[in-house]
Amino acid sequence: MLDRDVIRDDVSLDAPWTLVESFAGQPREKPEDVNRGADMIAGALSALGIPVTVYEPRIFLSLPISASVTAGGKTFAAKPPAFCASCPDGVTGQLIFMPEASGGTPLDRGPSVESALAKAKGKIAIIEGFALPNFTAGLEAAGAVGVIAVNPGERIHWGTVSTIWGTPEPEDLARLPRIPSAAVNRGDGDALIALAAQGGSATIRTQLETGWHMQKLPVAEIPGTGGTDDFVLLHGHYDSWLEGVGDNGTGNACMLGVAEALWKNRDRLKRGVRLAWWPGHSTGRYGGSAWFADTFGLDIHDHCVAHLNCDSPGCRWATSYEKVACTAEAEGLVKQVVAEVTGQVAVRTRPQRNSDYTFNNIGVTGLFNASSNLPESVRKEKRYYVVGGCGGNIAWHTEDDTIEIADRAVLETDIRLYLTAVLRLATDDVLPIDWRAAAAEYADTAAQYAKAAAAWIDLAPVQAEIGELAAALDAFHARIDAGTLAPENANPVIRGLARHLVPLNYTRGPRFTHDPALNVPRLPALSKAAALADMDDHMRGFALAQLLRGRNRVIAALRDARALVATV
Repeated sequence: MLDRDVIRDDVSLDAPWTLVESFAGQPREKPEDVNRGADMIAGALSALGIPVTVYEPRIFLSLPISASVTAGGKTFAAKPPAFCASCPDGVTGQLIFMPEASGGTPLDRGPSVESALAKAKGKIAIIEGFALPNFTAGLEAAGAVGVIAVNPGERIHWGTVSTIWGTPEPEDLARLPRIPSAAVNRGDGDALIALAAQGGSATIRTQLETGWHMQKLPVAEIPGTGGTDDFVLLHGHYDSWLEGVGDNGTGNACMLGVAEALWKNRDRLKRGVRLAWWPGHSTGRYGGSAWFADTFGLDIHDHCVAHLNCDSPGCRWATSYEKVACTAEAEGLVKQVVAEVTGQVAVRTRPQRNSDYTFNNIGVTGLFNASSNLPESVRKEKRYYVVGGCGGNIAWHTEDDTIEIADRAVLETDIRLYLTAVLRLATDDVLPIDWRAAAAEYADTAAQYAKAAAAWIDLAPVQAEIGELAAALDAFHARIDAGTLAPENANPVIRGLARHLVPLNYTRGPRFTHDPALNVPRLPALSKAAALADMDDHMRGFALAQLLRGRNRVIAALRDARALVATV
């Protein structure tokens, strides 16, 4: 049996911490600076003797330059989110404060009442929170001429407002934002909200450069020795806002540390491991990982057993591993790994549609989004609001994300965590992925939808099909647990089930495309069932048509999955 303690003892902080310190002096926001960052990663890998290939894709980027808000005789400092409209001459409009169109960091906290948005027509809407695409897209659709996002604290956070994941297709171009947006801090935002209450106006000025840029994409490949082309994909973005030490310099260092330990123990790997560092995360809306998924989509489809995202580990005070994102079938593995490395008990959260979770439409099991985070008690003690990175430190997406955010001890724990998860996926005889957990989630979701929609549509056929699949999976995994199903027969089924079931639970669009950068509810083809009661008869008819089609899609995918299990 593989002794993971021995391999974890091969973890060294020398090369990873050197990269953190190097990145602390290397901005990675402008395209030329991003490429210098890639060269630093490639150089660090080569110095360890690890082969690296550096790809050079052309990626569509939006580079924020400047923004301001002028109102009441005063000009307020602001930041333009990537992909908002560039309006250097300014757009002027009456201000309107719309708390109903506000939200926190989760992308699915969008405006809930469409009629409320109509008030924004022809005006500049002020919302509270971060500049996120669902808020601005909804307001633009309602006719707003601009959006001001009031950030929670004294610092202004960079962000992006495009709903397009990766480089747009021609039909996607219509969804590029056509109005300016600007983020301001809490104090200035309060002044603008007060001015809105008095019927005041404002002018938003934004300047951005949007276009095509060559960006470097380093990939290290460590082959397995088990006679299979299957591989584990570990990935994370290396571009940032300015130096971006905690988001995501520490993540890049974490991956380097994992790569070093794996390379030293490469003769023990049954499956290969690919490590990819993405450009185009912040200014390309996941353009680097989308390019990789597009370019190597068929190889990923045929051979990738799981992907692990590495974003913002190794940050100060981030000692909690109690909430970890993963797809349902990986929950048992994640809990085991967290307990083994940290002694903590992890609770699974559903991965949000962000952070380079780019492989759902191909159908790949996903582990982690971030890993370590601030304990809730520490966050409250420091009076921090919730942010999406830097381990919960509010330096996220600001000028404060510097070397002080990184923590050597936390980084070492995160390297060990990711290394252990990769080792399990690359060395276990049978892939440590349990589809019974996914079936249980589907059953719970379908029951909720069936109850909500009972007066209008029958979802019992979906529930019955889930029951049939669950029974087949129980028998399948029972044979694995008993050791009566050979790994060479079990593993292709475990990997293949992801191709059917991950898209079913995480995507709306067809495979080998990219859904918008907006959260997706569980079993999205049936999600309208939860809203039928709130619709009038006219709109309900359209939703029922969608549900009929969705019911077919879900049942067909479940049957395909059951047929795959039946092959063994």
